[in-house]
Amino acid sequence: MNLDNIVGGNFRGCVLVCNGKNEVYKKVSGYADFANQIPNTFDTKFATASAGKVFVAVAILQLVEKGLLKLDDKIGDILDFDLNKIDPNITIEDLLTHTSGIPDYFDESVMEEYEKLWMDFPNYKIRSNKDLLPLFIDKPMMYPHGSKFQYNNTGFVVLAIILESISRKSFDEYLNQHIFEPCQMKDTGYYELDRLPAKCANSYIFDEEREEYRTNIYSVDAKGTGAGGAFTTVYDIKLFWEHLLSEKLLSKSTTANMLAHHSGENNELYGYGIWLKKNNNNLIPFFTGSDPGVSFISSYDIQKELLIVLVSNYEDNVWQLCRNIAEYLDE
Repeated sequence: MNLDNIVGGNFRGCVLVCNGKNEVYKKVSGYADFANQIPNTFDTKFATASAGKVFVAVAILQLVEKGLLKLDDKIGDILDFDLNKIDPNITIEDLLTHTSGIPDYFDESVMEEYEKLWMDFPNYKIRSNKDLLPLFIDKPMMYPHGSKFQYNNTGFVVLAIILESISRKSFDEYLNQHIFEPCQMKDTGYYELDRLPAKCANSYIFDEEREEYRTNIYSVDAKGTGAGGAFTTVYDIKLFWEHLLSEKLLSKSTTANMLAHHSGENNELYGYGIWLKKNNNNLIPFFTGSDPGVSFISSYDIQKELLIVLVSNYEDNVWQLCRNIAEYLDE
């Protein structure tokens, strides 16, 4: 058994495994453009769905470090629009830890398929964070803020709106200037699906009825928001981990706080914008995303300096592969 056997011949996407500065394994397969048989490469930009929440979390924590925001600041004191039934006492920390109770425009505990959101509200209208307001602003709170953990996409849309309000820049412009450029992540950004730059992979959904692939352009937001939607490469993700863990994006104490357990329990542990997997007495941070046609996960075992990045533009099961790779390297 080796990593080639574990990944298998049916995986479509990109895999990168590193131990410290050494590459342990890498593989790329499948097509970025299925119809024209254009292959994926290591510099192909893949969509990553909810993985982008980690970038928003870093940006918010940067504002905290600059004294422009506090974790206990309340959204009612920051936002300039009517919150209706939403509790104005929700804090920044509540949003970062998915404990806010804010109405979720896509409640994954109720709705399984993201693309069903767009049956009544055209996805091509979603090109900024505030474009999502009609999908949640009139809904009631899900539960009292701070009372429990429940994964919530709206929370990070609101964080991105707050980021825009304080920085006076679009959230993706801020991320580019304060995260992507400092990390030299030259192939990472938030792009409109009808204006994708070069070297972006299409994301594919298998149509069971017609037994053929279709792209996801009618199934996800036209442009990513605070909830997710960044395009990136596996090597840019490696650069992000390197800069985060070497405290070049945040101070040592803030980085440690981001990667500490703040909410969730059992197999759902959460820091600030990042998941945590318990492995004996070790907490392994990871971020992940899933959309129609998109599957992504990246983990970093700090004790072992083990980086794993997997992304597929055909909805392949990157989560099981990540577990299998980690278990194999743990033997």
